[in-house]
Amino acid sequence: MSKIRDSIVGCLLGTAVGDALGLPYEGMTGSRGGSMFPDRCRLHFLPGYGMVSDDTEHACFTARALIASKGDPDRFEKELAWSLRWWLLGMPAGIGFATLRSILRLWVGIPPERSGVFSAGNGPAMRSPLLGVAYGNSPERLREFVLRSTRLTHTDPKAYYGALAVAVAAHASAEGSVAPHDFLRVLRETLHDAPAGELLGLIDRACSSAERDEPVSAFATGIGSRNGISGYMYHTVTCVIQVWLRHQKDYSAGIKEIITAGGDTDTTAAVLGGIIGAGVGHAGIPRNLLAGIVEWPRSTAWMERLGIVLARSLKEPGNAEAPGYFVPAIPLRNASFLLVVLAHGVRRLFPPYR
Repeated sequence: MSKIRDSIVGCLLGTAVGDALGLPYEGMTGSRGGSMFPDRCRLHFLPGYGMVSDDTEHACFTARALIASKGDPDRFEKELAWSLRWWLLGMPAGIGFATLRSILRLWVGIPPERSGVFSAGNGPAMRSPLLGVAYGNSPERLREFVLRSTRLTHTDPKAYYGALAVAVAAHASAEGSVAPHDFLRVLRETLHDAPAGELLGLIDRACSSAERDEPVSAFATGIGSRNGISGYMYHTVTCVIQVWLRHQKDYSAGIKEIITAGGDTDTTAAVLGGIIGAGVGHAGIPRNLLAGIVEWPRSTAWMERLGIVLARSLKEPGNAEAPGYFVPAIPLRNASFLLVVLAHGVRRLFPPYR
C-alpha cells in the first residue's frame, strides 16, 4: 500500500475507532466515565461492540466530496453541502445545533458560502484531518479547502483557525514524528497572515505541556476546560494536539488518555484518532476494535475502500468514483442508533454519579 493511501485509510479508520470508543463516555467527567466503563480500550456502546457518530460520518462525507471535486474547491464545497443536506433527512442523532441550523439554511436555498452560523464549536474539526493528509503539502490549497469545509457550518474565525490546526497536525503525522515546537513553527507559518494569536498561544502551551509529559486532564484544567474537554474549538484542538504530540505512534495510548479526560469524548477521540491514524496507518489501529464496529451500510470495510479510492483520485483526479452503499438503510440504522443512545441516557440516571 502506498504511503498516501495508507495514511488516508489510517485516518478514516482511526477516526471511526476513536469515535466508537469515545461515544459511550460523551458528556461525562473522566472519573464518572471510568466508574461506569473502566476499560477505556474496549467498545461499550453495545456490549462488546461499537457504532460511530456524526464525527465519522462527516469524515466520510469529506472523503466523498474530495473524490467528486477532482481538486476543485468550488465543487468540493457544493458536494459536501449536498452530503450534509441528505444526511439531515436521515434523522441523525446528536447533531450539533450550529450544524443543524446551517443545514436548514442550505435547504431553504442559502448558498454554501453563506450557510454557516457564527459559532466556534468543534464541528469543522471532524472534517479536517483528512484535508490535512490530502493537501498538507500545499499550504495555500489546504487553507482554501479547510475554509470551504468550515464555513458551510461555522463562521466564527476561531472555528477555521482550529480546523486548520487539526489539518496541519494530520499532515505532520502522516509525514512522520515531529517535535512539539517544530509543529508550532509550521502552524505559525500556515497561519502567518491570520489574527490567530490566541490559538497559537494555546498551542504553545500545549507544546510545552507535551514536553513535560503532563497528563491532558491537568492541561485541560489549566486552560479552563474543567470537568472534561468542552466542545469549544480551542479547548478541543489544543487538548487533542497535546495528546497527539505525546503519543504520535501509539494509537491506543493516545485514545485512552483523551477519553480519560472526559467531556466531548466522541469528538476528541475521533479527531485524535484521525490524526494518529494518519501516522500509523491501517496496521497501527487495533484489529479487534475495527472488527468490533457494527456499522451498516457504511461499514469499516466500506470506509477502507473509500480511502483507497480517495488516494487514487488525488493522483488521477478524473478517474475515480466513491464506492456506493445502500442509502435506504440509513434511517433504519439511525433509529437503531438512537435507541441505544436513549438506553445509555437512562443508564446514566443511576449510580455511580462521580
